[in-house]
Amino acid sequence: MIKLENISKSYVKGKKSVDSLNLEIKDGEIFGFLGPNGAGKTTTIKMITGILNADEGRILVDDKDIKKDSISAKKTIGFVPDTPDIFLKLKGIEYLNFMGDIYEVPKEIRKQRIEELTKKFEIYDNLNEEMQGYSHGMRQKIILCGALLNNPKNWILDEPMTGLDPKASFDLKEMMRKHAKEGNCVFFSTHVLEVAEKLCDRVGIINKGKLIFVGTFEEMKRKLKDNGTLEELFLEITQDE
Repeated sequence: MIKLENISKSYVKGKKSVDSLNLEIKDGEIFGFLGPNGAGKTTTIKMITGILNADEGRILVDDKDIKKDSISAKKTIGFVPDTPDIFLKLKGIEYLNFMGDIYEVPKEIRKQRIEELTKKFEIYDNLNEEMQGYSHGMRQKIILCGALLNNPKNWILDEPMTGLDPKASFDLKEMMRKHAKEGNCVFFSTHVLEVAEKLCDRVGIINKGKLIFVGTFEEMKRKLKDNGTLEELFLEITQDE
């Protein structure tokens, strides 16, 4: 469970990038976070994961305050950022072992998880290469493997399918479904509305820092009295704002 209570964040005085946001993501659901560029999606995700501190409000991850009890809260989170271009001087296996050390994954479990995840994403044979030599898609795969290495309860994924090949994208979506079905929480942002429509139990739409809709696709259609696609409904909601 992830709960945001009246969260706000400003980078420039007097202008809120995220404005009084209230949201609860339930265990057992896939929640899609949608919005135009610059709407506040990544800022919100960085606050949920503790990378940024909220100026106002409180964020709870499994009832742990991300600011007051940050280590305990972060141990339950698997986070994939919006860019995979990090730690590029490390070899793939060095990066995964670094993540294993951070999350205190025992050696035997770590070895098994690394093999399982990297074979699924088809980068097992590239683990002894430096990440700076990886393609964008390969970097995305290794970051995903690192985020999921400790089998975290709460997955927080910022545009996780960017750069993935069709098989890897399909595999990740199946993993997301399985993780939620087991009673865990999956929160992800995406610009691919077709993916959100097919995958999400609920979606939230943020625009200009404000949350303007939360609910199912069917609830959105009823609200707008429209039978359009999620893409059409999304454009109608955000343009109205």
